Amino acid sequence: MDIQAPSKRDQLHREGYCIFPDVLDAETLQDLRSATARLIAPRTAADRARHRSTGSMFGFGGVEDEIWGELVLHPGLFDCLQQLGYTDVTFTDGYVISKPPQSPQLFWHYDWFTWVEPEDFQSAPQQVFAMYYLTDTSRYNGCLRVIPGSHYRHNPLHEVIGQPHSEELHRMEDANRPEFRPRPDEIDVPVRAGDLVLGDARLLHAAHGNQSDEERTVITLWYQPDFPSLPEATRRQMVEKSQTLPASWNPELRRAVQAVMAHYEGSVPAHPRMYRPQDPKEG
Repeated sequence: MDIQAPSKRDQLHREGYCIFPDVLDAETLQDLRSATARLIAPRTAADRARHRSTGSMFGFGGVEDEIWGELVLHPGLFDCLQQLGYTDVTFTDGYVISKPPQSPQLFWHYDWFTWVEPEDFQSAPQQVFAMYYLTDTSRYNGCLRVIPGSHYRHNPLHEVIGQPHSEELHRMEDANRPEFRPRPDEIDVPVRAGDLVLGDARLLHAAHGNQSDEERTVITLWYQPDFPSLPEATRRQMVEKSQTLPASWNPELRRAVQAVMAHYEGSVPAHPRMYRPQDPKEG
């Protein structure tokens, strides 16, 4: 095990995120930049307006390039998770998110929708985002912002966030909403291209605006680091959110990705989609 892994695991549990440097090599980064450019090229003005805050989003289920499937299986990612002690890892979905030049900040939100199980208010992650930025990031071009510890501890922002992924927020209809404002407990998370950022799905996070003249692109993949330990209703929920893989991918790649995707054969129904209560009974 990497000598740094115990401290990174502690940071992931305590603060809700950690970083592994240089997981993607230069050749892989260049291939991903080229594939992303092909995705972005047809972007329309209407799409830009609809995703003014988030930037354009492309789900892996609708993209043909096999490089996205290869990225899901990247051995560097699984090595990092194994160093953290996670060996029963599953994958559900992935997105390419490209923030155009001169675009505003991303709103504060979380990406978890259960909030009924005791595990939902404990420090260990049930689902993590794996983010790869394709350029070095800074406050100037839209680096990640997080509120450490907000993945399991109540934060005043929870009291004002309603539906954390509404169309109104995506379009940034009201820039004065609290979801767009600076927070006193936020920190910046700048990274270098090819670094891996792991973050808890419950973590309150956002991004600065991209004030540069270049695209700021991130690839976000969703994994469950210890899928067998999840409550059955949560496992069912993860399966139901999983993307359908493109039929055009070669059969060997499809089989390999399907082998690491979340599967549940039980009869327990999924939890309904819900939002974090304002005053949870936190453990």
